[in-house]
Amino acid sequence: MQSAESSDLAIPTLGLGTFGSDKYGPDVIARAVIDAAEIGYRHFDCAAVYGNERAIGEALRNVQNSGIPREQIWVTSKLWNDRHGDAIAACEQSLRDLKLAYLDLYLIHWPFPNHHGAGVDVSSRDPHAKPYRHEEYMVTWRQLECLVERGLVRKIGTSNMSVSKLQGLLKDAAIRPFATQMELHPHFQQIDLFEYVRSQGIVPIAYSPLGSPSRPARDRTPEDTCDLEDSTILEIAEAHGITPGAVCIRWAVQRGSIPIPFSVKREQIEANLAATQAPPLSGPEMEKMGLIDRNSRLIKGQVFLWEGAKSWEELWT
Repeated sequence: MQSAESSDLAIPTLGLGTFGSDKYGPDVIARAVIDAAEIGYRHFDCAAVYGNERAIGEALRNVQNSGIPREQIWVTSKLWNDRHGDAIAACEQSLRDLKLAYLDLYLIHWPFPNHHGAGVDVSSRDPHAKPYRHEEYMVTWRQLECLVERGLVRKIGTSNMSVSKLQGLLKDAAIRPFATQMELHPHFQQIDLFEYVRSQGIVPIAYSPLGSPSRPARDRTPEDTCDLEDSTILEIAEAHGITPGAVCIRWAVQRGSIPIPFSVKREQIEANLAATQAPPLSGPEMEKMGLIDRNSRLIKGQVFLWEGAKSWEELWT
C-alpha cells in the first residue's frame, strides 16, 4: 500500500469541491467525482462535515479501478470543529471513509471549536461557543503535525483564517502550513490576506470562486452581491466567447490561486476545467477585474459566534 512519503504529486491547479450533499445527496456528489475524473480532474476537495466521504470513497475506488493510479490523484479533507481535540482519530475516520492510505492535504476547517451540524439557520448559536484562542489552536495543529510524522497526510494547512491568526501559527508551528483555503472571488478578493499568504510561500486555495451561487439560505444576507451578474465580468465573457463563470475561474488561476468550484452537472464540471486551459485574460482585463472588488464576504460564519459577540466580523480578526 502506497504511503504519503512515496508520493510527490504537485497540487493540481483546479479542484472539484464536494460540498452539497444537503441539497443533492451523497450519491450525486460521488457521481460528480467519477465524472470529473473521466473529464480530467485529479484534485478533489472533501471534508468530514459534508457528510459524503463514504460515498466519495467508493467513487475514488472506482476511479482507481478505472486505471488512474492513486499517485495521480490529490485528495484534501478537513477537520471539523467538534473534533479539534481528537484530530488524529478524525483523520483516521476520513481515511477509512475515503478508502485511502493517506491524504495529500488535511486542513483545520475553521479556527473555532464551535460546532454546528446540519439543519441550522443563520441565527443559530452554540451556547458553548467561544472566541479564537491561539494556544488551543496550536494544540490542534500539533496533532496535524503528528499526522504528517506518521505518514497519514502529506501536507497540512488551514482554512478560514486571518493574517493575524496565520502570523501566530507561523511563529509557533514546527511544520508550516502548505496551503490555506479562503473565500476568493472577484467581488471578494481579500487582497491583504491573499498577498500575505503568497509572501509566506503558502498556497492559496479559492473556495466559492464563482461567488457561491448555490450556497445554502443560511449563508445569504440582503447585502450579498452576485459576481456572475457583474457588468465587467459579462463584458469580458462576451469578448472571449465564454461564460461568466469561466471568467472567474480564469481570473483565479491567473491571479495565482487554486479554485475548487462545486458542481454536479457534467457540462459545468467540464466547462470549469476548460476555463483553466483557455487563452489568458489580457493585462487590461485583469486590471479591470481588480477594480470590481466589493468586499462582499458570502460565507460569513455567523453560526460560530459566541455569547457577547456583536457581529460576524469578529470572527475574521
